[in-house]
Amino acid sequence: MSDLYVVLEVTREASDDEIKKAYRRLAMVYHPDRNAAADAEGRFKEIAEAYQVLSDPDKRAHYDRYGSAPAAGGGFGPGFHHVDLSEALNIFMRDIGFNGLDGIFGGGAPRDPNRGQDIRVTVRLSLQEVALGARRNVRLKTLVPCDACKGTGSGKGSRPAPCATCGGSGDVRRAARSMFGQFVQVAPCPTCHGEGFVITTPCEVCRGEGRIKGERTVAVDVPAGVSAQHYLTLRGHGTPGLRGGVSGDLIVMIEVKADDRFQRDGDDLLLELPVSFSQAALGTSATVPTPYGEESLAIPAGTQSGTVLRIRGKGLPRLSGNGVGDLNVTVFVWTPDELSDTQRQLFVEMAKHEGEGPKRRGGFWSKLKETLGV
Repeated sequence: MSDLYVVLEVTREASDDEIKKAYRRLAMVYHPDRNAAADAEGRFKEIAEAYQVLSDPDKRAHYDRYGSAPAAGGGFGPGFHHVDLSEALNIFMRDIGFNGLDGIFGGGAPRDPNRGQDIRVTVRLSLQEVALGARRNVRLKTLVPCDACKGTGSGKGSRPAPCATCGGSGDVRRAARSMFGQFVQVAPCPTCHGEGFVITTPCEVCRGEGRIKGERTVAVDVPAGVSAQHYLTLRGHGTPGLRGGVSGDLIVMIEVKADDRFQRDGDDLLLELPVSFSQAALGTSATVPTPYGEESLAIPAGTQSGTVLRIRGKGLPRLSGNGVGDLNVTVFVWTPDELSDTQRQLFVEMAKHEGEGPKRRGGFWSKLKETLGV
């Protein structure tokens, strides 16, 4: 997918109004009913995809930060929702105020009135699964195609009959004119409700629906680097459509289990590591956890409490596929609550040789006075 700002021919600082104007201008140029070029349809869909992201404040902010968009559909990878032609046409129709119409400029794709419902499920992942990616088998209690009628809804020895009103097309059309020129309003046929056929003898098993209650399992591949704000859409894995209609989508919501060891900051991970005073003063090595296994970390002599040591490439993968975040380890010096007699004697002896302690650094007001030259 190209850079979305380049697709709409705007800068990254473009306002919402500039983005809308750019979309409308390009959509009018590349609309497949106005442009007969071979690449017009593909360009029209690409423009619609870009507009879907950049016209939504949350998706645009996510895209600016990560180079991807948590859009519904198309999975992850770059994270974009790739629209088909009918969807792109509907985006255009809604934008210019023609809600509910499926065709314009004399064309358009008819909607499917029998499309099945979408199914929403939640998959919980551990942080290690976020780092490595995961495959889950999701068991769904839903409707399945009827075996008795093969999903047609017609009884044995019977077949659906073409609708006499619409001639089997499923819709009726009415021509009208607008400021954009002539367009055709497409509406579902009132006789067959948009199906294009009528059931004369319903199936006794499914009672003419073409589907019955059942269960099935869907394998879901979750890419590495996802977070709780993402969701994955599997096209056609939702509820089967009525009487052979298009199946709905399976929408997989991502939930990440809390890991007490880490905090997440985008693609980076944060870890706190307690060390003793002697370890901080003399230097040592420690074994720290990562989502990929344990790693050895060198702690230099004289490390101060609050020092952050970075282990590169041990954070989480970026959804864009461009590298991996880091593991940032914050070292803090642990002070024991209770001392043994031996420890107390050693600390007393050490205190005699510590010398002058570190000078106290000025606070906010001291820094302000220094800045103002007071």
